[in-house]
Amino acid sequence: MTLYDLKPRFQAMLRPMVARMAAAGVRANHVTVAAAVLSVLLGVWLAVLGQPHPLFILLPVWLFLRMAMNAIDGMLAREFDQATPLGVYLNEIGDIVSDAALLLPFAVLHVFGAFWVGLVIVMTLVAEYAGVLGWAVGAGRRYDGPFGKSDRALVLGLLGLWIGVGGALPVWLWWIMPAMAVLLLMTTINRVRAVTAGASGNEQ
Repeated sequence: MTLYDLKPRFQAMLRPMVARMAAAGVRANHVTVAAAVLSVLLGVWLAVLGQPHPLFILLPVWLFLRMAMNAIDGMLAREFDQATPLGVYLNEIGDIVSDAALLLPFAVLHVFGAFWVGLVIVMTLVAEYAGVLGWAVGAGRRYDGPFGKSDRALVLGLLGLWIGVGGALPVWLWWIMPAMAVLLLMTTINRVRAVTAGASGNEQ
């Protein structure tokens, strides 16, 4: 079980607000683009700081809001007839760009280093590409774990909270990025196995 399995309950909480947004003319693609742009701006800003900084406390706050926005754009698309081919591209590319941008600040922290953070970014791309390829073989988009988008957001949010409240991370936490890379590899393998075994994809 991953945090993605809790998504239906989260969507139920958001549904009344989404209905009001649709009535006000908000489009799914607007929400998708806004989430990506704000993620890039925050990630680059924190990376430019170049050191552990109290403003890292913004990471858990934004990651929660981004999760809500990701749910909102999907609900607008599905439940209010706003689904478009462009929206699919914006959603998938926006998620990858956002993930990379929000990982970027950790690359400038000595406890992690650019290599391991870069590897996690690459493995994130591979895992999400493996999920998208489910469409290509008629099995649907895969969201199998153990380290999907919501799980990654939880880890980065906790690290941001730690830095924002307590300052620099202890050196012994260096293993977190290698562990994330391994979990992303397992996620990729699980998604490929699910598709090649003929399992139907999860609905976004």
